Amino acid sequence: MTATTWDILLIGGASGVGKSRVAAQLAGVSAESKGFLVEFDDVVSAVEAMTTPEHHPALHHFGSAPETARLTVDQVLDLQIATARALEPAVLGVVRNRLTVDVPAVIEGDYLTPAAAAEAIREGRAAGRRVRAVFLHEQDPEQILANYAAREPGSGEQRHRAQVSAAYSHWLARQASHHGLPVVECRPWDGLAGRVEEASGDGRTGAALSHPGPTLGP
Repeated sequence: MTATTWDILLIGGASGVGKSRVAAQLAGVSAESKGFLVEFDDVVSAVEAMTTPEHHPALHHFGSAPETARLTVDQVLDLQIATARALEPAVLGVVRNRLTVDVPAVIEGDYLTPAAAAEAIREGRAAGRRVRAVFLHEQDPEQILANYAAREPGSGEQRHRAQVSAAYSHWLARQASHHGLPVVECRPWDGLAGRVEEASGDGRTGAALSHPGPTLGP
């Protein structure tokens, strides 16, 4: 696994910022050492299918909420954060499983929280494995709106969703900074994979390696 600076790389970030594309690039790190790619959205779907709102309400906020377009951005953001926090044990379960396999893995998803990533790094260090985490950040909802339009041209304008995503991106960036994890701006697109790889090269927590522009509020 000498082709990477990590054994497991967590790539977090809001919806529509380019995580899947950069994760796929980094999972195929070289012709000699192909990595394993885990899309955490698949795990989320499995967890939701195996639970009920009655027994695990925190995992079914969106299923029990009214149509999200009728909620305010802050209301949807609160639901998204609550869901992400409820899924932290699932994130750690995936990481613990990958720690038993001698193949580099990239795990990417909207619901990877910096708190879970920091714990995964600690557990990896205790196991003698290089677990790293990087959070992608896009602060402009208009850019996310354009990304949705390019990715999902048949879905119409998704302005409300893009505003929620931008707000969630800011929250993730603040949390990542709090946990000493690197935050990488998505733009420019060219070279993003290289910037993520560079940011992941230091496994320490305690000081972010790059920051999302000006200091963000609480």
